[in-house]
Amino acid sequence: MKLKKVSGIASAVLASSLFLAGCSSSDKASGDQITLDVFQFKVEFKNQFEELAKAYEEENPDVKIKISTVGGGNDYKQSLITKFTSKEEPAIFNVGGPTDVEQFGDRLTDLSDTKAAKAALDGTLDGVTIDGKVLGLPFNQEGYGFIYNKRIFKEAGINAEELTSYEALKEAVEKLDAKKKDLKIKAVFAFPVKEKWVTGNHLSNVFLASEFDGNVMTAYESPTVAFTKGDQLKQMIDLQNEFSVQPTTSLDYSQQVEELFSLEQVAIIQQGNWVYNTVNDMDPELAEKNIGIIPIPVDGEAKMPVGVPNYWAVNNKVDDEVAKEAKKFLDWMYTSDTGKEAVLKDFKFIPAYEGYDSSKIADPLSKEIYEYSADGKTIGWTFQGSPVGWNEDQFGASVQAYVLGEMTWDELIQKNIKAWEDIRSGN
Repeated sequence: MKLKKVSGIASAVLASSLFLAGCSSSDKASGDQITLDVFQFKVEFKNQFEELAKAYEEENPDVKIKISTVGGGNDYKQSLITKFTSKEEPAIFNVGGPTDVEQFGDRLTDLSDTKAAKAALDGTLDGVTIDGKVLGLPFNQEGYGFIYNKRIFKEAGINAEELTSYEALKEAVEKLDAKKKDLKIKAVFAFPVKEKWVTGNHLSNVFLASEFDGNVMTAYESPTVAFTKGDQLKQMIDLQNEFSVQPTTSLDYSQQVEELFSLEQVAIIQQGNWVYNTVNDMDPELAEKNIGIIPIPVDGEAKMPVGVPNYWAVNNKVDDEVAKEAKKFLDWMYTSDTGKEAVLKDFKFIPAYEGYDSSKIADPLSKEIYEYSADGKTIGWTFQGSPVGWNEDQFGASVQAYVLGEMTWDELIQKNIKAWEDIRSGN
């Protein structure tokens, strides 16, 4: 694959910040100490990641790691662009696949020579490999779907394994809704329409992936999108919205996971295994014994969307010494005994690298997702190949307008087909 011309906004940002690169805080060492500025988005493992960084500092007293985390309800990409135009440019940051590689390509260091790149599982580097250069290292593998409360389902007489079609799911949702007073829940779902990534990235992918054969690069190279399963996508949005805590357009990730699901105020949320640490912090017994995950059904099939959520990138504008240490740290995190133990035990990650004992996957959500992967019952994360800004700024925002009654479904479809084509063609 050839790297496309960097988009206009990214080009302007990168050009305007070139003169600042030499002033980057990551480029400066205090005495003999190297400072690694890490700017990352994954709020769910923030504390655990910071603890691992301290362990690295103890092994490497000449290194100081400064971690900034921007995620959840905040716009990581816009914050990253702001960082690139400031004097606090990070040494390590995150990219989400080929679209981000296109946008930030001028800043990405070739990581082909790292131990982590050589240990990455087959297919996990596809979205960040350009002309033989590996420009990112995978965080982990993740899966998402409907996370449900096992106790509530049992009390309602619902078998989650049978919810493999929209019709079966709808019947179960209506049953839960009818019993919500006895079940002591506020609603069946907590549907966070405020979070445009929930609908724009994850939900859309479930119904669009088949158009691109589940391949992120096919999506990345496609000049258009057809919404062949648009009616089914509408059904799933309508179902979640109708039976959710209201108003959904002001419901965010924190409220969904911490205030509603973790406190057992709702029965189902559309999320992935990354929520486990948060639920565990709120209620360890609930996390360990009473949560499960099922796929969002499409065409009467239950396949779990599994992919690499994000990649670590090393900024090629920092000092060579800093970049070398950044690669060393990332290698240590995924290939050392200390790092591997943290990846499984503390981060609760599904590894994207060789050399891990899969039987030690820590939490029940990740174990279930791993089983779907082992059985081949998965679909790809093609949303990472959508045009720059399309998922959230176009589709996610359109879902908000649709839910508010400001746009019909047909208008939503036509608007987003045109937006995809316009962005792809550079119009």
